[in-house]
Amino acid sequence: MDRRSFVTAAVAGTAAAATLAAPHVARAQKTFQWKMTNAYGPGSPFYVTGPGSPTDFIAMVDAMSGGRLKIQHFAAGELIPALEGFDAVSAGTIEMNAANAYFWAGKTFAAQYFTAVPFGLNFQGMTAWLLHGGGQQLWEEVYAPFNLVPLAMGNTGVQMTGWFRNPIDSIEGLKGLKMRIPGLAGKVYAQFGVDVKLLPGGEIFPALERGVIDAAEFVGPYQDRRLGLHKAAKHYYTTGWHETSNVTELIINKAAWESLPDDLKAIVRAAAAACNTISHTWCEATNAEALADLVTNHGVQAQPLPESMVPKLREATLQVLSDAAAKDPLVKKVHDSFTAFKTTHDSWAGISEAVYQSQIRGGRGA
Repeated sequence: MDRRSFVTAAVAGTAAAATLAAPHVARAQKTFQWKMTNAYGPGSPFYVTGPGSPTDFIAMVDAMSGGRLKIQHFAAGELIPALEGFDAVSAGTIEMNAANAYFWAGKTFAAQYFTAVPFGLNFQGMTAWLLHGGGQQLWEEVYAPFNLVPLAMGNTGVQMTGWFRNPIDSIEGLKGLKMRIPGLAGKVYAQFGVDVKLLPGGEIFPALERGVIDAAEFVGPYQDRRLGLHKAAKHYYTTGWHETSNVTELIINKAAWESLPDDLKAIVRAAAAACNTISHTWCEATNAEALADLVTNHGVQAQPLPESMVPKLREATLQVLSDAAAKDPLVKKVHDSFTAFKTTHDSWAGISEAVYQSQIRGGRGA
């Protein structure tokens, strides 16, 4: 082959390769304009703004993608009502929603396992189950019929039992109480005669202040103080048997997700994973000061639940979970995975975290 023929062939080959690669290059450089709604109101720390929040997630995605994936955020009520995000993303009306999976218990009971299970896994254990114990795959299986792709995007860690207008001395004291409490814990409380209410965060304080409800749980000291719950009730019980950790859920419309090139999918996953850790550590950094302030400056009485109540709550929890698992094969599949992982994780936590708390840290009050 002479020089002219070689050059001609080389140019032709390069052009052909470029033609084949062009769709991939074009797809990789395509920009996307998405919307994210939220179950929580404007300005809510952790749930809307601040380190590891959905708006922080959006900023990370924008920076890492070089602006190729732009996400516009709408807090509760700004585009749709607080608890309509699941249906909107499922239908493809919007691309993303931030909330907690247990809000969708009416869609599928199994969703609750991906937010919080009473007497369940702590932050470390929950994250380990999702990432390394098959939890993420099960979450995707549960949501597949709804055209949704779920990711963990935050975690409060252990929460407080909640605020009560009057002290609780025994399990019998729960009977007849009207309480704001979402998720599986609401079903447990109902076994003891509690009238369970599901209210968005922004509606808790006025309901508690006016006596529409007698008790409420939200998150923890920092978040609860911001809502002013200490102005409506003074009895603050710990620790959150009902939510030993609490996952913030990001759901993505499946068709929208599949339209993203692989690098943008990786960016979304990485930003969500980063926010999961950042948000949790932010809660750890802010709750101590807030609790001290509530007790010292606002007359709040913070104390554990009476010890006699805990075994009864645990027993009722096991019954609620067992009954649900017996009725639905998919719930049983999730339940069995969660409980098996918890058994294994507990064996490690029992000689790691538990020993730290009792010996190295010095136990309660140290």
